[in-house]
Amino acid sequence: MDDEPHAPILIPPAALAADVLRGVIEAFVLREGTDYGEKEFSLEQKVVHVMGQLERGDVQILFDPNSQTVDLVTSRALSKR
Repeated sequence: MDDEPHAPILIPPAALAADVLRGVIEAFVLREGTDYGEKEFSLEQKVVHVMGQLERGDVQILFDPNSQTVDLVTSRALSKR
């Protein structure tokens, strides 16, 4: 078993099947602490919003092979790493 830490991997949205991509987005928007401000949005509205951010490149999909987790991270935050 390889115990060396591995760098996170950027996953292009197009590399995921549509249902998998939607599942990643839904898991992200349904997390505790995800705040959309004063206005309430439906799950569908949140998914569409995040999908737009992915399409524009404002948000990236990041897979961490060490924890075997996927996260959505702003491109701005990635550039600071």
